Amino acid sequence: MRTKICELFGIEFPILAFTHCRDVVAAVTKAGGYGVLGAAGHSPEELDIDLRWIAEQVGDRPFGVDIIVPAKYEGKDQGELAVRTLKDMIPAGHRAFVDDLLDRYGVPPIPADARPAGRGGEAAAPMSYAQAVPLMDVAFSHPISLIVNALGPPPPDMLERAHAQGVKVGALAGKKSHAVRHVAAGVDVIIAQGHEAGGHTGEIGTMVLVPEIVDAVAPVPVLAAGGIGGGRQMAAALALGAEGVWCGSVWLTTQEAETHPAVKEKFLAATSSDTLRSRSRTGKPARQLRSAWTDEWEGPASPGTLGMPLQPMLITEASRRIDRAAMNPANEGAVKLANYFVGQIVGSMNESKHADRVVLEMVEELIDAVTRVNDMMQ
Repeated sequence: MRTKICELFGIEFPILAFTHCRDVVAAVTKAGGYGVLGAAGHSPEELDIDLRWIAEQVGDRPFGVDIIVPAKYEGKDQGELAVRTLKDMIPAGHRAFVDDLLDRYGVPPIPADARPAGRGGEAAAPMSYAQAVPLMDVAFSHPISLIVNALGPPPPDMLERAHAQGVKVGALAGKKSHAVRHVAAGVDVIIAQGHEAGGHTGEIGTMVLVPEIVDAVAPVPVLAAGGIGGGRQMAAALALGAEGVWCGSVWLTTQEAETHPAVKEKFLAATSSDTLRSRSRTGKPARQLRSAWTDEWEGPASPGTLGMPLQPMLITEASRRIDRAAMNPANEGAVKLANYFVGQIVGSMNESKHADRVVLEMVEELIDAVTRVNDMMQ
């Protein structure tokens, strides 16, 4: 295919795969697409290991990294408050609510000998600029060709360091105004993410958002995101003026994905109506699978969610306990609570396939869709 995105990165298909799994990055890249590793949950050491592994797997083929540096979060205007200070800001009532929730659903504590190793007295809050800097340091030490900020405009040093090394910078936009601001800052690729998308997403649907942003930022290339998991959606995105697509949810049920087994089974059985936008995981509206977890946070006993990064700090231990307990299907309470970010395309994710097969089927369906439209125009 010949789109600006294909020419920009030297790829065969303008399919960019956002994923937290290095195996998916490698599989999609080797299939002719472009894998982007979501690094928000990595430590710098883990990111270094994964990027080194990806480079070994894909050879000279290009790949990228996605890092979360939100524009607004608690502590940003106060000199990047340390974790200890932020923890003191979490109300006791919220802690009690989480403890009671885990007790009611029978989620046991994690044994001391099963706890993950600490990260050396981590002083930076999750999903903050201070946490992102070491990740950027690692990312720029590897042969990436794209770095993306997933939540807000990229910080100036990300742009400066990337362009100094010939690395393109991408940013997600849920509104036309976001995209215009990104381009003014120097962003090279805009990802227009519609309401249907998984994770942090806005109020405007993909069908409306993509052409608005395309017209507003031309000639900067735009990737369409949100509700895209097949060739027909890809054909629609290209018709709307996008130069390619950015897909995240569709990889969560692939054979390579490291998605929690209980959550993967839920995804495979879910319909497009089984997701909702909830602040219960990050403190910002993020589309995820509806579960007992999201229901409890929306229920009458809920104290309400906290802002970012206080909400993820509040629930980190609870999430680990739920994930560990849900590995045992007999722990019905933990299984009911288990969930993860996913978009409305989950209703079409009803078969676990290899990631390269997803890429090729998307391309085949795209060709069929374009041929059908061409035939209709005769």
